Amino acid sequence: MPNPKRRHSQQRSAKRRTHYKATIDTLSTDKTTGELHMRHRAHWVENKLMYKGRIVLEKAVKNAGADDIEVKE
Repeated sequence: MPNPKRRHSQQRSAKRRTHYKATIDTLSTDKTTGELHMRHRAHWVENKLMYKGRIVLEKAVKNAGADDIEVKE
């Protein structure tokens, strides 16, 4: 495997690294719910997983009934 004969300068390395930049994620507003979310990602709204304005998955919410409460004496 070839190796460089001479050392690369710091300036040369810095020029190469200038192309690696931090970018801000693009946000969109959902047409059906009006929620702000990351583009091309599913997002949760009121226990529903939404993608492109459609419900993909619903999370079941367990209701607290009288049978679920334990009384310790």
